[in-house]
Amino acid sequence: MSFFDELALQYIDGEWRPGSGSWDIIDFNPFDGEKLASVTVATAAEVDQAYRAAERAQGAWAETNPYARRLVFERALRIIEDREQEITEAIIAELGGTHLKAGFELHLAKEFLREAIQIALRPEGRILPSPVDGKENRVYRLPIGVVGVISPFNFPFLLSLKSVAPALALGNAVVLKPHQNTPICGGSLVAKVFEDAGLPAGLLNVVITDIAEIGDALLEHPVPKAISFTGSDKVGRHVATVCAANFKHVILELGGNSALIVLDDADIDYAVDAAVFSRYVHQGQVCMAANRILVDRSVEKEFTEKFVAKVKTLKVGDPADPSTHIGPLINSSQADAVTSLVEQTVGAGATALLHGTADGNLVAPSVLTDLPDDSPVLTQEIFGPVALIIPFDGEDEAVRIANDTPYGLSGAVHTGDIERGVRLAKRVDTGMIHINDGTVHDEPIVPFGGEKHSGVGRLNGDSMLDAFTTQKWISVQHGRSQFPF
Repeated sequence: MSFFDELALQYIDGEWRPGSGSWDIIDFNPFDGEKLASVTVATAAEVDQAYRAAERAQGAWAETNPYARRLVFERALRIIEDREQEITEAIIAELGGTHLKAGFELHLAKEFLREAIQIALRPEGRILPSPVDGKENRVYRLPIGVVGVISPFNFPFLLSLKSVAPALALGNAVVLKPHQNTPICGGSLVAKVFEDAGLPAGLLNVVITDIAEIGDALLEHPVPKAISFTGSDKVGRHVATVCAANFKHVILELGGNSALIVLDDADIDYAVDAAVFSRYVHQGQVCMAANRILVDRSVEKEFTEKFVAKVKTLKVGDPADPSTHIGPLINSSQADAVTSLVEQTVGAGATALLHGTADGNLVAPSVLTDLPDDSPVLTQEIFGPVALIIPFDGEDEAVRIANDTPYGLSGAVHTGDIERGVRLAKRVDTGMIHINDGTVHDEPIVPFGGEKHSGVGRLNGDSMLDAFTTQKWISVQHGRSQFPF
């Protein structure tokens, strides 16, 4: 039995079992179309079973000494380190991720597990003063209960672990639904790691399914108190609406249309390197990717020539080849959408300095410039290897263009004057922005999240406490209160 076949099951209450739905999700390798596995979908009844199992297991886990809880995450980290080659191969096969991308994802996954080990001990209570004589105000920080996690296809192993691990470490139970294009790396593999690490049954459940089968059962179910969703803003809006109607806490990590800004005093060669990586890493299927590259008109010609020259050196092909820079997009729909977008934009008047063509799900890089001011591509997220180069005159125009989008996730500013860069960065309406670096960054203890349509709430570090715990006030009257009647 292959690695994928072994994990092509639902994981509910500590048991591996097939779903009971009437159809299968087929897991394909996006590069060569090879069938990796088929998974019979979970039904709404199985979603209920998963949540009920989580509810039953959570109470005892919350009472478990956090020093004991964190041992699970120490073992999980060792398991990932021991199986790193196997997991790397799975990421390459299921996602079309290159060796570079797989290494990047696994590095961050291990860093987030190390943070989960620490966060188990992070919750602290407080004693607050009272205007009432004899009263003691205690504020406890407690697990929120059961958390639903919905992860995306682009960094499925990392982005599942990013919510699952801290939620569990803080004493919660979790039901995880991975994206249907990455059911193994985003779901079953995570469950297997924690099962082998000794996590008690029921605390982590994985349901592999689709909204066509379960509707909003994952969101509307009465058990989960919070939903952590990573994906598109369109789906995120629906998740937020349903969660609000059901009084659930929601954490949304959504799309982006990040700007990398190159000022007139920037190190051009370095800015080119940062921009090429920020746009084309994992074929541009990254929410933080630099969709728009804004360049001061005084250095536009030099930057553009060097940028195009470097992009031409990127190798497109088999992600299993260590020399490949750009592998396939996740599926044919995504590949068709990206190539169509390029055609439409060029047809509307843009200039293609590079016009990438498609070969199956492989889409070669495009570089577009001379975009009309009303071009729709300027304000939307492009989940593919397409760079937009946009000139500007002065900092005010750079800020105006950078903010002219419904998104606000990441960004970067390149300049020879760091404080100038910081001043400009403060004016860009985005949750994260980096001076003299790329736009694609994530670190375990730094608040991660966006503004506007890019999300609600923050993850990482102490933000995990806000996401996955609640505060409870318990007052103690040591004397006797005086009542008016």
